[in-house]
Amino acid sequence: MSIKDNSVVQFIYTLRDEQGEVLESNEGLDPIAYLHGHNNMMPGVEKALVGKDTGEQFSVTLPASETYGERNENAEQRVSVKHLQGAKVWKAGMRALINTDQGQRQVTIIKMGKFMATVDVNHPLAGRELTFDLTVADVRDATAEEIAHGHAHGKGGHQH
Repeated sequence: MSIKDNSVVQFIYTLRDEQGEVLESNEGLDPIAYLHGHNNMMPGVEKALVGKDTGEQFSVTLPASETYGERNENAEQRVSVKHLQGAKVWKAGMRALINTDQGQRQVTIIKMGKFMATVDVNHPLAGRELTFDLTVADVRDATAEEIAHGHAHGKGGHQH
């Protein structure tokens, strides 16, 4: 069965940078599951998976615009230190999580003060050309409930 809109897709990935260095991977872990065609996946990855079948393995190199977006040089914000999550002691260069109206966001600390931190809100991988090694683990038709909710349910997907 080929991947198309309203398919629930499970895949294994390895993400590599411009030098081929592995940045992250779910190899050996549960596949990621998502509902295809509902903006639940990076546009470039979703486009690359269209028409693929269970068991297919391939690599795709994508521009920043199709993954984490271009870097916005004016993306500095000052946030209260108490909103930084992920460590007890913060230093410039460290990555933190903050909660925003759009959910959790990863930021990079530029400057630390006693009560306020200056952070870069660009995703750490924004502005980079990235290569994804993808293996399609499973493809199935989404249920009516998944389509109504706009996301995959069950293992690797959304748990209610």
